[in-house]
Amino acid sequence: MSTDISKDAAPGSSPDGTTRATIAARFERLPLSRWHVTVRLIVGVVTFFEAFDQLLIAYALPELRDEWQLSTGDATAVLTVGSAGMLIGALLSGRLADRYGRVKVIAYCVAASGIASLALTACTSLTPFLALRFLQGLAIGGEVPVAAAFISEITRSFKRGRFVLLYELVFPAGLTIGALVAAWVVPAAGWRVMFAVAAVPGLLAFLVQRRVPESPRWLAERGRLEEAEAVMAEIEAEVSAATGEPLPRPAGPASTAPEPTAAAATPAERAATGVRGLFTGRYRRRTLVVGVIWFTGYFVNYGVTSWLPSIYKDEYGLTLSDALLHSTVTSVAGLLGCLIVALTVDVLGRRRIFALGLGASAALLLTLAALGADTPAQVLIWTSLSAVGFFGSNICLYLYTPELYPTRMRALGCSVGGAVNRLGVILGPILVGVVYAAGDSVAAVFVMLGAVAVVGAVVAGTLAEETANRPLEEISP
Repeated sequence: MSTDISKDAAPGSSPDGTTRATIAARFERLPLSRWHVTVRLIVGVVTFFEAFDQLLIAYALPELRDEWQLSTGDATAVLTVGSAGMLIGALLSGRLADRYGRVKVIAYCVAASGIASLALTACTSLTPFLALRFLQGLAIGGEVPVAAAFISEITRSFKRGRFVLLYELVFPAGLTIGALVAAWVVPAAGWRVMFAVAAVPGLLAFLVQRRVPESPRWLAERGRLEEAEAVMAEIEAEVSAATGEPLPRPAGPASTAPEPTAAAATPAERAATGVRGLFTGRYRRRTLVVGVIWFTGYFVNYGVTSWLPSIYKDEYGLTLSDALLHSTVTSVAGLLGCLIVALTVDVLGRRRIFALGLGASAALLLTLAALGADTPAQVLIWTSLSAVGFFGSNICLYLYTPELYPTRMRALGCSVGGAVNRLGVILGPILVGVVYAAGDSVAAVFVMLGAVAVVGAVVAGTLAEETANRPLEEISP
């Protein structure tokens, strides 16, 4: 069956009628198929191993502290230098992806991350280790938000939340499996073996370049209309072949117009691009609100998970192996929270997920503090229950943020969100380290984390805009 629908499309800027609006309409009529799952799987495997790399440092830290006699300040630097790289990488990658393409940036980032991971295995002192972790952070921070923007752009609005979040599950899955593997390998074989294993997936860069097509939405936005038409036609042919049925006719560009009740875009909003565009008109409030949610969610997430192995070992006298296993339970609970959110986000909506997830996490962490956090069992139970909430809320951000911005600055919006995320990831472990070192009780740590979660829950519940089951072009003209 021919999938060239140019004769059905509204006249546009290209001879065959391809426009940004017709591309969007054509995606809206595509049923979920093997093509979608294959692309999601390839990009998902890449993201899985970026997450795997990201968490390794928390599990390597107890051994690094003993091997290199690290002070608390040195340990904090080890935990946060990669996040500093991720912050900068996120900001750079958004601009690059909006200018040069999503797939190219994803492939280069995963290759660079693999090379840096391999080089880390040769480190024998702190300084080169920190330098390489920073470079690896640039790559990881660059890949994750761009991949989120890409997956959103190849998905129709109906049940977009479930489709995108089932892909995004690979990130917490990478964190969890990384934790499980590290809990076994680090005590048995040392931290270098873990980083060597994490370097292998750098080879996936070649698979991404060969098998994943560029986003037709991005190609059309850049004026590369013939390429957008060719890629879109190829996708349609693959989807039609996979389903064994002819594709329905697209509803046409009119289907992507705002609903009568939606506020029409102003000329300034339609022309908005770059960082300034993120703070123009309706996008200003969106950027500020989603920035608060990114910051508070990841402040709590990494404030908890980065220090748990060391807290179990130093505060409660657990062995390294037991400390890592206790910490892994919290990561597994967080993965469960992500799965729950993926299955319910299109019904509950994004705003409720954020408010409920962060609100419940705040209540649980403050309860732990009120109980005194006197035993490792208390910490294990209450932080694991809390992780269901903050992991679930955080994964939803990878769905929500791409929905808030138009194609011309979608990757940049995601990367700014990723950069604010990194601020939380950096400051969370730093302030936990300060409070932990200065306080008489570890309970003070959980008071601080609970208070931050309260802020995120209130902002999300009162100011976040709902986007569930709405076309991208309607949400962000």
